[in-house]
Amino acid sequence: MSAAESTLPPLTPATLYLVATPIGNLEDITLRALRTLRECDVIAAEDTRRTGQLLNHFGISKPILSYFKFNEAKRSEEILERLARGEKIALVTDAGTPGISDPGERVVRAAVKAGFRVESIPGPCALIAALTASGLPTDEFHFVGFLPVKSGQRRRSLEALKKVSGTLAFYESPYRIGKFLNELNELFPTATVVLARELTKKFEQFLRGKPAELLDIIERRAPKGEFVVLVSQLEAEGITQTCRDSECRSDPTHISPSDVAPAHPHWPQVATNAVSQFRCRVLR
Repeated sequence: MSAAESTLPPLTPATLYLVATPIGNLEDITLRALRTLRECDVIAAEDTRRTGQLLNHFGISKPILSYFKFNEAKRSEEILERLARGEKIALVTDAGTPGISDPGERVVRAAVKAGFRVESIPGPCALIAALTASGLPTDEFHFVGFLPVKSGQRRRSLEALKKVSGTLAFYESPYRIGKFLNELNELFPTATVVLARELTKKFEQFLRGKPAELLDIIERRAPKGEFVVLVSQLEAEGITQTCRDSECRSDPTHISPSDVAPAHPHWPQVATNAVSQFRCRVLR
């Protein structure tokens, strides 16, 4: 423990700590998150293997119990019992902030209802990383997360969102991004859309344009990685793209290293700033 850490107040007993973890770049973890993970009694993790790798990287050894979508009810009861015994529990997901399109909401609601303290340890969040760099309005936005899988439910959800003001924010799988762009082209044909992928990683990429234009790009070469999709129904002019890899080149058949080998979710990007920056107008 450093001298600075020794002067900080200890963690509070009977508290559930929501700890944000890196979404791709290990340098994004906060000092407070590391201290919380070191000082808690147990860590509830969406994926124990992945969290174990993160802890090993930072030299942290703590008991880990699984907490994911299909055991939330059972684990929430166990977490409440542990809190009742005065334990300090850190909740983490695979990446990003717990409760944002990831497990966490259920146990937080249960802990609050039972009168326990819940404390957020803020940090990386794909939504905020994408929104702030998108070039779209940030003064008002509506976070949707993942749309339903079934086509009818998706369409009804999107129809309802046509009446919502502000920038719309979605998460989407690479396997459904083409379908999603088709839906946007039907329902929001004149909207400005930003696709953000590989956020904070070496091959971070933003694509900007109308739904039809982005669909053409995606159909020529399907990219890897989950997307943050941002939609603005306001007119936006002069959209340019900044990218960190040769995907800005005119050759649509070019394959970047990130497409050959999937990047580890916690792959450190110490040399990211050394990668050349390309400025190009990809969509008019």
